[in-house]
Amino acid sequence: MSEYIERAVVLAAGLGSRLTWLTEDRPKACMEVGGEPAIVHVIRRLAAHGICDVAVNTHHHAPMLESCLGDGARWGVNIRYSREERLLDSGGGVRTALELLPGDGPLLVHNADIISDIDFGRLSALLPPDGCALALVRNPPEHPQGDFVLRGRQVLPDGAPRLTFAGVSLWRQEMLLPLAAGKAFSLVHPMRVLMREQRCCGFLHRGDWFDIGRPRSLMQARRMVGRYD
Repeated sequence: MSEYIERAVVLAAGLGSRLTWLTEDRPKACMEVGGEPAIVHVIRRLAAHGICDVAVNTHHHAPMLESCLGDGARWGVNIRYSREERLLDSGGGVRTALELLPGDGPLLVHNADIISDIDFGRLSALLPPDGCALALVRNPPEHPQGDFVLRGRQVLPDGAPRLTFAGVSLWRQEMLLPLAAGKAFSLVHPMRVLMREQRCCGFLHRGDWFDIGRPRSLMQARRMVGRYD
């Protein structure tokens, strides 16, 4: 049975180095897609699915990103900012931002550079009582080696054929709290631990998915925008 998701962490602190000169004067999350910053599409979609408390981690051009979103009131969400003086990577970013959120229910983690129509409810239905759930996609041309393997509903760290992590996941808070806040580490580390213990489930997302941190995908998203809000 699906559980209601009310909280999310949006990872927006990256440098956007794959976009080279495009991110010299702005954060990657503020790249324009359809006339507005990519992260606005993410926040709007979270709000449309009933998520009301959002923590956004910031670093590169943080003031611009925070000015863009404000407190989230225009979308009916409460936005808090986890300001990283040094980058904490995906895992450290999530664990540190978690400190800012109220409640103790499932936590959605969404990369700010992902625009898609991924079904959050399906993630909730798959979420183990003591683990996490991932959305996976077919390997894009820029990442042919993939990340993980899907066997039924179980996500495994090794094997073939491999699929790519879509940058959207759902977590039990208890899986994250033992990790150190303020320390840099990849979210892939706890993912792999849970995979080895068969506590990580997932599904193959067959809809639209764009990683706007890659130039080719950014151009595709700009052509397709409007279908995800």
